[in-house]
Amino acid sequence: MTKPDPIDALGAAYETMYERVEEGLKHAKEKTGPVLKALIHEAREKAVELDELTEEDAEKLARWLMRDLNDAIHHMAEKGSELKEWLGFEAKLVERSLVYKLLEAADKTTAKLLRMKEEIDTETAYHTGEITGPGKLICDECGEELHFHRAGKIPPCPKCHSTRFHREGFSV
Repeated sequence: MTKPDPIDALGAAYETMYERVEEGLKHAKEKTGPVLKALIHEAREKAVELDELTEEDAEKLARWLMRDLNDAIHHMAEKGSELKEWLGFEAKLVERSLVYKLLEAADKTTAKLLRMKEEIDTETAYHTGEITGPGKLICDECGEELHFHRAGKIPPCPKCHSTRFHREGFSV
């Protein structure tokens, strides 16, 4: 019997953490940065408690999930653009995703989104070996685009082999 790929397992764990945060957000009276942070913390703790992840892996996934949500909120607040622009592909492919549901549920006024962004602001750099959610990443070196239709490990750039990426409009 072959062992499951640990990177695939982290991608699946990221999606499970995502779903736990989504479920909590559905029942939250307010959809604010502190509430989102608390839900991610709870999802991280639950993954460790259920022995789904080590403390170290749960912390990494929580950080990466917060980074992805921060980028989505920042994009919507600053650019006023549609989710499909942030993702880099048609949003219908990920209508069930937390980012989609979060932005659907949130008050879409710029002031509300900017306040939420300020409350959860986090580093937006993406690196090879990390897990990211759906969307488009752009290589910091050559501009090559990587498209993720689900959570997955970030590979080196297929064009120049660089290991640092950003979302469109968020180069660091």
